[in-house]
Formats: sequence, structure tokens, C-alpha cells
Amino acid sequence: MRKIFFKTILFVWMFVIPVPTMAAVDIHIGIPFPPPPPILFPAPPEVVVLPDTDDVYVVPDIDVDLFFWNGWWWRLWEGRWYRSRYYNKGWVYYDYVPKFYFDVDPGWRGFYRDRHWRGHRWHYERIPERRLHQNWKVWHADRYWEKRKTWGVQAYRDRPPKKQRLELRHQREQEYHRRPEVQRHQQWREEQRRKPRGSKGTEGGEYRGREDRK
Repeated sequence: MRKIFFKTILFVWMFVIPVPTMAAVDIHIGIPFPPPPPILFPAPPEVVVLPDTDDVYVVPDIDVDLFFWNGWWWRLWEGRWYRSRYYNKGWVYYDYVPKFYFDVDPGWRGFYRDRHWRGHRWHYERIPERRLHQNWKVWHADRYWEKRKTWGVQAYRDRPPKKQRLELRHQREQEYHRRPEVQRHQQWREEQRRKPRGSKGTEGGEYRGREDRK
């Protein structure tokens, strides 16, 4: 009798509760924290390409670091990385630090404001979002910004030596992992790894593992 009763209740719920609502409940079960809050833009943003990077673009006119790289928009929030095909929605949790990040000079905002990059005049080009999506693959294949434009940096022919670039990456990585919000998230990740297989939660409705680290 009890089984019949519960089956009857479930059958009634299927007609009373709309399907999208039931699906939404299922999606959010087990999510430990929400995706980042939206960034409101009055119009599609413009970006600039950052020197000394592998075609990393950034939106310079907002307080949040919003990057475009390798066909994705990237965002760091509360020590966690998210990515999306769109600049203003669809954020999905990414389980690792994207490999471009430690090439980004943390002082880029000051360089942008002063229009100088490491002592050279920086004639950066503001690129509309639509033009970025139409051309980023070709620019990357041709090494357009590095070889033809030198990222807009005047008389900037010689990048720092490879050894120096590796040292800078290592230094930035150490500074990154000392951030309190990053350490809190790292602790959460370690706790998740110690759980039995199959019990990990997902963030933003999707979980990205090592096999998707591009």
C-alpha cells in the first residue's frame, strides 16, 4: 500500500509541477556554489590584445578581469575559473587555471592607462567583439599581433628571453596560489577528490576535468 501511495503522489506531481521546474530542481542538486554574477554591458564590449601573450584579449573598461582566449571567454570569480562562448552568459566551471593566465602581466591595467608597455609606447587597438570573433583564428594562425603588429608596442622587437618568461610565470603562479579565495577553493577541490568516485558535485551545471584542459 505504501508503494502504491508514493507512486500515486509522484504521478500527480508530474501533472501539477511543470516539467521545466522539475528539471531545474534536478540540475541544481549537488551544486556547491553558484556561477558568477552576470556582467551587464550596454553594448558588446571592445577588447585589446595583451603583449607578450599567446593572443590573450581582455576587456579593459570594467573592474572585472574578463579575458578572451582560444575561442572562449574566461573569468575568475572567488578563486574559481569559469568559461563561456558568450561574454555575458553561459558560464561553466573550469576545474583548472587556464594555461594563458600566468603569461598575463598583473600590471596590465596600469600599462593600459598610461599607454606604455615596459618603457615603450603602447598604441593598442580597441577591437569590437564581432570583429574579434570573425578574425581571432586567422590572427592566431598568422601570429598577426606578434609578428606584424608587435601588439601595438612601438619599437618592441625583442621579447624577454624564454628563461625570464618562465621565471615570471612561476612567480605569478606562486602569487596566485597565495590568494585567500584561491586557497579556499583549492581546499574544496581536495575535499572533493577524497570523496568516493561519482560523488563530486558540479558547478554551473557542468564539471570540466583534465581531459578538457585546452
